Amino acid sequence: MSITKVHARTVYDSRGNPTVEVEITTENGLFRAIVPSGASTGIHEAVELRDGNKSEWMGKGVTKAVSNVNSIIGPALIKSELCVTNQKGIDELMISLDGTSNKSRLGANAILGVSLCVARAAAAQKGITLYKYIAELADARQDPFVIPVPFFNVLNGGAHAGGSLAMQEFKIAPVGAQSFAEAMRMGSEVYHHLKILAKEQYGPSAGNVGDEGGVAPDIDTAEDALDMIVEAINICGYEGRVKVGIDSAPSVFYKDGKYDLNFKEPNSDPSHWLSPAQLAEYYYSLLKKYPIISLEDPYAEDDWSSWSAFLKTVNVQIIADDLTCTNKTRIARAIEEKCANTLLLKLNQIGTLTESIEAANQAFDAGWGVMISHRSGETEDPFIADLVVGFRCGQIKSGALSRSESLAKYNELLRIEEELGDDCIYAGHRFHDGNKL
Repeated sequence: MSITKVHARTVYDSRGNPTVEVEITTENGLFRAIVPSGASTGIHEAVELRDGNKSEWMGKGVTKAVSNVNSIIGPALIKSELCVTNQKGIDELMISLDGTSNKSRLGANAILGVSLCVARAAAAQKGITLYKYIAELADARQDPFVIPVPFFNVLNGGAHAGGSLAMQEFKIAPVGAQSFAEAMRMGSEVYHHLKILAKEQYGPSAGNVGDEGGVAPDIDTAEDALDMIVEAINICGYEGRVKVGIDSAPSVFYKDGKYDLNFKEPNSDPSHWLSPAQLAEYYYSLLKKYPIISLEDPYAEDDWSSWSAFLKTVNVQIIADDLTCTNKTRIARAIEEKCANTLLLKLNQIGTLTESIEAANQAFDAGWGVMISHRSGETEDPFIADLVVGFRCGQIKSGALSRSESLAKYNELLRIEEELGDDCIYAGHRFHDGNKL
């Protein structure tokens, strides 16, 4: 069954910025997808096409990307008469139409919106759920399905919040839950106790949230954040059952080969900046003191040697995001140089579902884990909930238990777990090896 109509429009993401929504029509009906947007984006990501016209949307308009769907991609797809179940053929046609290495001509935001719509239309044609269709595309086991551990972003810093805290995300992971439903309850309880503690310790405004829904108190150090998070976990009685993860996002504070944890201060003293070895020692101190099971982006996106040196010295999950950008070439180098042991997969970093499948399988083949991730400029589209189940990843991050753009994904996972019943398992402590369960 081929596509009869393709239409794109401008809608808005969780920051109130324009983004692309695409609709595809087949004989089975209309199928829709909305494209997210990042804030702390890696320089090696596929290009999110923005208009750049400062007089409209402060330069962030997406009318060019929308027009590219309506005037170039849509007509080409309809003319091709490719069946919607030919995901690879359709994605390759769009990549060919773009003709650049980073999708800068048509825009990854234009291409991805169509790619995700196609998957929904194909699942409908086959009469199966989206996660089962994705599992077929990825050649992933379905007996049983794996429901992921949610890594909730409960405290925001870095580029996602005000205040002086350099590191971007502090996450909690209910690995000791027996189901996703229980993990949600545990996460909710810890999050709300954390908000109470933040207000008590830093004043009423500390309960305000950052870009991803986590509390954003005006604190200075990672220790301040972790002390408060661990206290909230312990108040709830979940010591040992709820662990902690950090996303440093250090590319924004990497300067002249060093790391400036005081980068938000305009007159930061260079003599206080940390060398890669000194930053490693800082991480070791945090790992020794706190129940940390996952470190994302411990070093900057092109500081390859520091990644390799650090991985040899730790036994926790080390996630590559800005380093790899869901890009097969960079993933291959990271695998070869032993820089990390887990891929953070973001659909809009690469721009098509087909390339995302290839990136996930590339990581799995190397013995890596894969964490599916949202973006900080998110939408109500829950596609990644189906993606993480279909890929059998075992772990997902989609912000805090706050704001509907995040809850849309978590609530969809609740529905999937309920629908599957005994035909699924919760990854729990084995989150890193979801594809092997």
